[in-house]
Amino acid sequence: MSATRFARALRPVRRGWHIAALALGLAAGAPLAAADEPGWTLEPDARIDIQAVSAQSTTRDEDLVIDGEALSVRAQVGLGIESKRTRVRLEADRIEVFRLGQDRADISRDRLTASIEHDITDSFELQAQVRRYDDLVTVESADADGWEYSARATFEPTQENRFRVQGTWRERQYDNGAGPATTGDGERIDAQYRRRFGAYHYLAFDLRAESIRSDDPQRGYERESASLAYTRPIGPDLRVRPAVELIKTRFDARIADDGALRRDRQIVPEVELQWWPGKWRVEAEAKYVFFSSIESAREREGYRLTLSIGYVF
Repeated sequence: MSATRFARALRPVRRGWHIAALALGLAAGAPLAAADEPGWTLEPDARIDIQAVSAQSTTRDEDLVIDGEALSVRAQVGLGIESKRTRVRLEADRIEVFRLGQDRADISRDRLTASIEHDITDSFELQAQVRRYDDLVTVESADADGWEYSARATFEPTQENRFRVQGTWRERQYDNGAGPATTGDGERIDAQYRRRFGAYHYLAFDLRAESIRSDDPQRGYERESASLAYTRPIGPDLRVRPAVELIKTRFDARIADDGALRRDRQIVPEVELQWWPGKWRVEAEAKYVFFSSIESAREREGYRLTLSIGYVF
């Protein structure tokens, strides 16, 4: 991204940025100023992950087979400031993705996050968060920069039951190559119920609805998804997590073969193994994606295998 585009993206020209930045700054300012006072603790941390991905998708008639392998490195630094009921976190991370194979360009992504959580009562928590992305791959674009401002409420009446709802406002700027840059914005709503059976033993049900509106006809979309995930410990520091997700996407101005607006649907079963001995984080994931669309050329299915090895400092 050019220096001119980066400078333009950082200008706080949108009202949402002013409101979120002011609210988070006021909320975080007191704990930051009081970090050296009794009752507050300061916890810096860092993490590094190395990930390998192997994927293959095939059209329904098997005329086209697409393989994709990549290696990525993610580095993260964070700073936590906590009191008995308030937690502030500042975080920065960068991902470098090295795509294997011919004619596949490497990509990178930067992310900055500031968040604050406060326990209103022993069973009710609120969180506010501001996040900045650079060079993000999204539903509607392979190269987008953006801001996200979110508020989250968590209600945990008992140790076994947790309810969570989050609202997020997103503002994005799209790199359209030789064409002029365009923008989009829209909301995302998340809701989750989690049932806890024991330590690292959960059943979680998630719902999401999101949309992006843009003057660029290729960027606008609406999407709904639902997922069910079950996490169970199977040994010391070892857990298994089977899950399934259904995703439906409607694009505002992408036209299918029959002249109708494009509609896609994905069904994604997966299973993940998590081995977290000490400060190590080893995760292996296998997904199978069933992708259907009213645009027949896009109908395909295939697998995605991921192995990630991380260390938390």
